[in-house]
Amino acid sequence: MNLDVPTLLDALGDPKAAESFSAVLGVPLVAVEVPDAASAAGLAALLGPGRWAADVRALPCVVALVVPDPAVFTGAGHVPLMLGDVLLTDDPDAPRPYVAPAGGSTAGVDALAVIATANPVAATALALLLRSAEGLDVPAGLVAESATYSTLQAGEEFVRWRAGRPVKPADPSTGRVRVERDGHALRVTMTRPQRRNALDAAMRDALAEAFTLAIADPDATLEFRGEGPEFCAGGDLDEFGSRPDPALAHLTRLTRSPARLLHTVAGRATAHLHGACLGAGIELPAFAGRVIAAPDTSIGLPEVSLGLVPGAGGTVSMPRRIGRQRTAWIGLSGQRVNADTALRWGLVDAIGPAGETS
Repeated sequence: MNLDVPTLLDALGDPKAAESFSAVLGVPLVAVEVPDAASAAGLAALLGPGRWAADVRALPCVVALVVPDPAVFTGAGHVPLMLGDVLLTDDPDAPRPYVAPAGGSTAGVDALAVIATANPVAATALALLLRSAEGLDVPAGLVAESATYSTLQAGEEFVRWRAGRPVKPADPSTGRVRVERDGHALRVTMTRPQRRNALDAAMRDALAEAFTLAIADPDATLEFRGEGPEFCAGGDLDEFGSRPDPALAHLTRLTRSPARLLHTVAGRATAHLHGACLGAGIELPAFAGRVIAAPDTSIGLPEVSLGLVPGAGGTVSMPRRIGRQRTAWIGLSGQRVNADTALRWGLVDAIGPAGETS
């Protein structure tokens, strides 16, 4: 649904009309055009003391603000920008929290619409999670993410995806992580290149143990790497949905959380990215205090297309680096971010030669 600001204001002032902005009622995405200063000022009114039937920040749908020229907010201030889950612009030099999609803001809306239409519940759940988790500390954010993830595991969209994807035979290999120590330097390398370093339960446990070693030595520095052509292509899809009890799975994730452990030693941790860094492959390393990416690094969050939200800590780690709107764009657009964009946004801290990352 595409709206201008006056139409949005009229609708939010009417309880019945406001209810129509819902994925449940067939509106998973609302794109609001903000073409000029008058529209920007009108949007700012939503944060004032007026009587609104609904708070745009609580709408159960994805809200995209389309701002071709960010200068229109000069007079209205930039606080109204926080009303959008994604902020699209045509200005490639626009600062955070804007995204300038290839092809322009209209192409950006189209990309969001494809994902939101295919999986409206998961798309809306991600938008709501990022809104509500803003300002939470890391432990609380991980709890919120895991609870949302488990809820979606019982949902129709994930069940449909799972039913349409045959499960491969179990991986008989046992090696998942190699830990090397040189004095106080600890190198932790994922060693499952034959499965693109996909993170399964065994790797999760091995990473948790490795990160615990770094916690135990307050003088230790930690290097986090991936063996083979790709750092990590995400979670092991063959294990997705393997636990029949989503509530128990929620508690299991919180019991042994590599994300929480890596955050604990973030100031001493450096992640070296290369190749595909999808799902958990960017969610986990984003907790490190320093992230170095090879030029071939390709970053994405594909979980919504599976009927899920990021579940390895990405809704906590990534907003702390690039803000929730740019995180939402990666998760809701289906598009990948290259090393140069990741550096410009602050998702990585430096670009290094590929030979230094593998």
